Amino acid sequence: MTVYKLFIEKAVYKQLKNIPERDYQKVMASIAALANNPRPPGCKKLKDRPGYRIREGNYRIIYEINDKILTVIVIEAGDRKEIYD
Repeated sequence: MTVYKLFIEKAVYKQLKNIPERDYQKVMASIAALANNPRPPGCKKLKDRPGYRIREGNYRIIYEINDKILTVIVIEAGDRKEIYD
């Protein structure tokens, strides 16, 4: 089993600090799971920008995958109403 290195941009922590604790735990669990499976069921490749997105309730996690060096970089996370602006 291949494990990817997971990097989270500082801005993501700022985006997530305003969400309820219960949702924060779920979002962080989804982010952590990307290290083992960067393309989980339900993930979508974005059309208008590079990267992928996964859903966790009303929240979206946007990230990029580099298969050559086995890394996942989480670049955005937040409420679905605001994430695509």
